[in-house]
Amino acid sequence: MGSYDVVVAGGGHNGLVAAAYLAGAGRRVLVLERHAHVGGLAISARPFPGVDVRLSRYSYLVSLLPSKIVRDLGLDLELRRRRYASYTPKGDTGLLVDNEDDLRTAASFRSVTGGEADHAAWRRFYGLVGEVAHVLAPTLLEPLRSQTEIERLVGPEAWRDLFARPIGETVDERFGDDTVRGVVLTDALIGTFADTATDLAANRCFLYHVIGDGTGEWNVPVGGMGAVSGALEAAARRAGAEIRTGAEIIGISPSGEVTFTTRDDETGASGGPGTSNKPGTGGSGTSGGPGTGGREREHTVTGRHVLVNLPPAVLDRVMGRPATAPEGAQLKVNMVLQRLPRLKDASVDPRAAFSGTFHINEGRDQLAAAYEQAARGQIPALPPAEVYCHSLTDPSILGPELRGRAETMTLFGLHMPARLFRENPEAAREAALRATFASIDSVLAEPIEECLLTAPDGTPCVEVKTPVDLEREAGLPGGHIFHTDLSWPYAEEGGWGVETGHERVLMCGAGARRGGGVSGIGGHNAAMALLTP
Repeated sequence: MGSYDVVVAGGGHNGLVAAAYLAGAGRRVLVLERHAHVGGLAISARPFPGVDVRLSRYSYLVSLLPSKIVRDLGLDLELRRRRYASYTPKGDTGLLVDNEDDLRTAASFRSVTGGEADHAAWRRFYGLVGEVAHVLAPTLLEPLRSQTEIERLVGPEAWRDLFARPIGETVDERFGDDTVRGVVLTDALIGTFADTATDLAANRCFLYHVIGDGTGEWNVPVGGMGAVSGALEAAARRAGAEIRTGAEIIGISPSGEVTFTTRDDETGASGGPGTSNKPGTGGSGTSGGPGTGGREREHTVTGRHVLVNLPPAVLDRVMGRPATAPEGAQLKVNMVLQRLPRLKDASVDPRAAFSGTFHINEGRDQLAAAYEQAARGQIPALPPAEVYCHSLTDPSILGPELRGRAETMTLFGLHMPARLFRENPEAAREAALRATFASIDSVLAEPIEECLLTAPDGTPCVEVKTPVDLEREAGLPGGHIFHTDLSWPYAEEGGWGVETGHERVLMCGAGARRGGGVSGIGGHNAAMALLTP
């Protein structure tokens, strides 16, 4: 039985962050990952046979990753800023938010709203949000502060409008135009099934989407999300951490014992605990767990501490406790296009519109209608969604023969809870895709399907992931991309937000307080809980 200072259960990006910090501090660290690759949902893949494109298969943009972690770990990683924040079609025009041209943005607001008021309100609101991001982001890498301290830090106006009352109420009061209201509210609904008019879960989601690294900007990882995990894997190995893939955890004890299984055909040899695979690239294609062939072996290792980079519901299961799964609420569609679609507004270059976040039927009233339909168990008639084209900012993810001849498009659909896909997953997935394509078509000048690239086998380059797919493929209970509902970034009990009630077992993933998203914050804080006296 092997013995380590720290066993990290789960080789997603947070586990790799924790391993890099701890191994760099001289701890003997073993990382166990059930997939054939590390990186969790922060991976790149080539899902279409014969099409040389490395798509960010699950997570796809970077905002929450603190630059401090990048510097501390010496990550070889480039994040590119998007000039255009967003474009939102409305009739035959649209709202273009240009990060580098405020006059153009103001003119676009006038075109959509018919006046100056909402642009002025936009500047005031996001000025306030920027101040909150600046003061709050550094606290995410510190021991938890109390509610009173955070309230004093952000000030009374921000506390009222972002923390204390529903974000929908704040947005309705500050903005007059339905389209503008919807653009703001979408950040409160990414991966979160909530009524923005009543549910403060939407506020928590909004906060995590606008405070990233003190700026809230959503940047493009050059090389795709696999480059993020690849850089973290390299940092962890460089620091001396051992990484074993194909290792499925089946038990964790309060005393620090971790039991896992492997199959001979997953590692190429049965190997003992602590066997390291060769460095990878953060995931190059496979999404499944350990294979079904070969002989299964069971191993047990002991850690002075166990850092758990698994969803809380999975931790409950492997510790033999009752588990309640959360519910994810999104549709992810990966596409490769032979060309960008034409817009109804010919004055806007599609390359500008699609390089930022392109909002589809995400007005405030449209969001509310879709929520009500999904809450009744129906796929929304006009699903709200947003898309962006990674390759417009970073063409390196396209193979040489496709550069200039194809573009990637990533779609994230809102209000698609797991309950819609339980009874008949295949039929519901197809129905959700049809409805989503119809929603896209309603705001374009031509059908999106006419723009899809066809793979050599004759199939269109479209890949769909529902919450039930994420549950099955990635082991996320309920397909919840944040592992569990997001929490407020404060707590009266203090600590680092990684405690589990067992001294030797700590959370280090998205399920930690202040976890969620591709941030590394959970991994950093778990490591600091062990390294800080």
